[in-house]
Amino acid sequence: MVSRMFRLETEVDKARRDLLRRRLRDTNTAASPVLRALRGTPGEREAPLHVWALDANGDLAGGLVGHTWTAWLHVTYLWVDGGHRGAGLGSRLLAEAERVAAAERACTASRVETWDFQAPEFYKRQGYEVVCVIPDYPPGITEYTLTKALT
Repeated sequence: MVSRMFRLETEVDKARRDLLRRRLRDTNTAASPVLRALRGTPGEREAPLHVWALDANGDLAGGLVGHTWTAWLHVTYLWVDGGHRGAGLGSRLLAEAERVAAAERACTASRVETWDFQAPEFYKRQGYEVVCVIPDYPPGITEYTLTKALT
């Protein structure tokens, strides 16, 4: 067996990160017929999806930031200003993002991560199901991953 020496570095390096991303994508594409079929199609790239709610003064009352990739909507952030909570605005923002994802981008499912003190019950009321629970991430908090089929 040949012994090899490696030098490990922990610096942030954008060029190496990009190279690693390309090499991982190429390796994954070679290993997966599904990912191979996606190469060069519009579904291969993430497309941003943002929905904003402005109040009567034009101030930000809430918003949703996410993206679509393949047939999935990924909700990254959903926030409603404290003065507007309880009025259904979060549900409206989420429903609009789901509508755009399904009707305009052919998405068939949605996913979101949330912490126990944030909104797991909100997402369950919107038809999402818990598919993953990570306790103590970060310490003292539980993270939930939820998904929903879009019709």
